[in-house]
Amino acid sequence: MTKRMLIMLALVALFIAGIGGVKAAQIHGAIAASAKFAPPPTAVTTVVVKKDRWQPALSAVGSLKAVNGVTVSTDLPGIVSQIAFQSGQAVKKGDLLVKLDSQQEEARLHSAEARRDLAKSNLERHRDLVKQGAVSQSAFDAADSEFRQAVAAVDEARALIARKAITAPFDGLLGIRQADLGQYLNVGAPIVALQSVDPIFVEFAFPQQELEQIVVGKKLRLQADGVTSERFEGEITAIDSRVDEKTRNIMFQGTVKNPKRKLRPGMFVNVEVLLPETETLSIPASSINYAPYGDSVFVVKENKVQEQFVKLGQSRGDQVAVVSGIKEGDEVVSSGVFKLRSGIPVQVNNSVQPGNDVNPTPPNS
Repeated sequence: MTKRMLIMLALVALFIAGIGGVKAAQIHGAIAASAKFAPPPTAVTTVVVKKDRWQPALSAVGSLKAVNGVTVSTDLPGIVSQIAFQSGQAVKKGDLLVKLDSQQEEARLHSAEARRDLAKSNLERHRDLVKQGAVSQSAFDAADSEFRQAVAAVDEARALIARKAITAPFDGLLGIRQADLGQYLNVGAPIVALQSVDPIFVEFAFPQQELEQIVVGKKLRLQADGVTSERFEGEITAIDSRVDEKTRNIMFQGTVKNPKRKLRPGMFVNVEVLLPETETLSIPASSINYAPYGDSVFVVKENKVQEQFVKLGQSRGDQVAVVSGIKEGDEVVSSGVFKLRSGIPVQVNNSVQPGNDVNPTPPNS
């Protein structure tokens, strides 16, 4: 009985060992097959790195200021008898804006002119009489003095009337009218704002480290929110005489042409100070794999990709300058970098390329 059981146990053990061997063979076969399996190549687009003429620029946030800007007011009290402008109107220097009632001053002018004419006639008579020796020289001098005083009184009356006519002190653009016809204005009462907008000043600040690069005469360009369809050009015309002790920034002032009057004082603008052109390597921004430990790109070599860490420079539109990490002639992946890793095969298909424009104009921008 014991012998028979031992034989059965041996047979069971042999059966189990046989099954285990088959399974082991199957597992080894699967491992060998998976080792031979290669994933399909990843589809990517590429660009060949080349040197471009690059216009580096220093960027800052600035605000616009009128070359001349005042709130027109009166230095004499009076009642508004005439308004000769419309709100928002462009005016030239000397254009009449508002006239105050001057009837009383004009009456004084007529009286002064009458006294002047009488003094002039009296002076002419004394001139003839002094030649004949009929009057003394002192009497002639008194008549001459009286005439001069009468002339001064006329000039004073005319000047007073002229001050009642308020004109534009310079060419510019008017704001919203703040005075009404028939309104009594006190001295200094505001009438309308006047801003000179062509050209226009832009003020912005840079750290003191940039002072050597930015000098008077450097070209600049700017864009303003709300006027996105146009770039405006100008140049730096003044540099502040001191550095701010709190921020260590220095203020710069540029003058920008504004013939269409699209720029207005007080606007927020993005300013770029243009530096001398250089030759540099540039690639599309879509080629960059941004990461906390360093930015990188994928270079295609023999249908496989190799990750290369790069040092980036400034950007312009869809392009980014590369300071180091790649060289001219390298084929760099321009889209699909998020799904790549070093060593995997790729299939290049450049039928459709991502944006690579220096001055892109996205829709609805």
